[in-house]
Amino acid sequence: MISITVCKDKTKGYRELHCEGHALFGYRGSDVVCAAVSVLVINTINGIEQFTEDAFTLDTWSEDETDSSRKPFGRKRGRKDRRQEEQNHIDVKFTEPVSERTTLLMDVLMQGLTEIQSEYGESYVTVTIKEV
Repeated sequence: MISITVCKDKTKGYRELHCEGHALFGYRGSDVVCAAVSVLVINTINGIEQFTEDAFTLDTWSEDETDSSRKPFGRKRGRKDRRQEEQNHIDVKFTEPVSERTTLLMDVLMQGLTEIQSEYGESYVTVTIKEV
């Protein structure tokens, strides 16, 4: 499951975005839920970087739950093994209050993510908003 947590301050300003996991909706390389979430999150980060002056830190990493080596996409294996098993993480932390442009980009991201959650269900994607 993909778990997305957005942290807002008391004034409802965006402070952090945490995204981790895999939807496991489809096979590795053809999981439309993972692809949709990835496109939305990465495009939002790129948009904030390109179209705003807002400062943020970005950390990304992967953890393979089965072993320390990456599995090639094209190798033939059984159905269970072809599911994506790595846990991907993206953490964004805004270092200052965000601008109206970043707020708009994050609002659009949240709208897209909640639509995916509504369409495919919470067993594949969960979106949580926390006050910090």
